[in-house]
Amino acid sequence: MLAIRLPEALEARLGLLAQETGITKTALAREAIQAHIDDLEDLHLAQARARKNRKTISLEDVERELGLAD
Repeated sequence: MLAIRLPEALEARLGLLAQETGITKTALAREAIQAHIDDLEDLHLAQARARKNRKTISLEDVERELGLAD
């Protein structure tokens, strides 16, 4: 069970959408939270994999390859 307070404007938008779609505010909120959590989990996984597989090149090597070294 979760109870949240929403800003009045967001509550109004949620209520209007629920009324227009015939979907309960609870179902809309659940769907929105689920979608956002899915996105956050995907982002976290992608960042973790990027850190794990990150191959770094020093600035000096990049400058040398580009002909910018002193």
